[in-house]
Amino acid sequence: MASDAVIETAEPPTRSTPLAMAIEQRDRMTMKMVEKAVRSRNVRLAYQPVVQASHQQRPKFFEGLVRVLDDTGRVIPARDFIHVVETHEIGRIIDCLALEMGLAALSANPKLKLSINLSARSIGYRRWMTTLETGIAQIPDLRGRLILEITEASAMIMPDIVQAFMVGLQDKGVLFALDDFGAGYTSFRYLKSFYFDILKIDGQFIRDIQSDADNQVLLQALVDIGRHFDMYTVAEAVETTREAAFLTAIGIDCLQGYLFGAPALKPSWTVGKPQKLAG
Repeated sequence: MASDAVIETAEPPTRSTPLAMAIEQRDRMTMKMVEKAVRSRNVRLAYQPVVQASHQQRPKFFEGLVRVLDDTGRVIPARDFIHVVETHEIGRIIDCLALEMGLAALSANPKLKLSINLSARSIGYRRWMTTLETGIAQIPDLRGRLILEITEASAMIMPDIVQAFMVGLQDKGVLFALDDFGAGYTSFRYLKSFYFDILKIDGQFIRDIQSDADNQVLLQALVDIGRHFDMYTVAEAVETTREAAFLTAIGIDCLQGYLFGAPALKPSWTVGKPQKLAG
């Protein structure tokens, strides 16, 4: 008599699809390109101005955005490689180089106020901490001029560690910005505990904000959160005068985007008369 039992068989191993293989190959090539750029010190900062909404002619501060150069000298922005290197040690080294270049710029330009991006994963990286501690000790009047930007997604990886890290450095005059706010899933319990100095609102809420009723509601809520926690608000990815006018009208403190300047490897203070900063 035949058995009714169902014999379970092991599922065949998952095979990589052509698309998955292509992505893996692309990521390997990206990793090799970044590793070669780091070995050759072909890493740069591109500086983008952040202007005060009520005084848009002069920058309030600059953001130093990391770039690498490929074999042809082409400038590769972080968005094209950071997702590949973020979880590897090469990502920590990129953060170290960005901080080194940022501190050098601050040392050479006593009136400069500059933000540098940081992954939460680099907080425990000894080389990065040594670079920061050395900069704090050696650069006069650094207090209030160095801003460390941590993305919302990165901060949520290890919120308790980030919080303790911030408290220790804020006492030394280092400022902190929560970058890409609204793009991730910040716990408001942690947001209350972090005490960020600056809240940078993600660009997805900014495009055509003057005519997007849904984003207007969301943006106003984000701005209100910033005000409640006494954080300076910055709208990212501002590209049109209409966007800038609406943002200014609702009380955004600062604006950043191509309307006010693209990231530049050679900012104004290195090629001519030093850039005057807003007070």
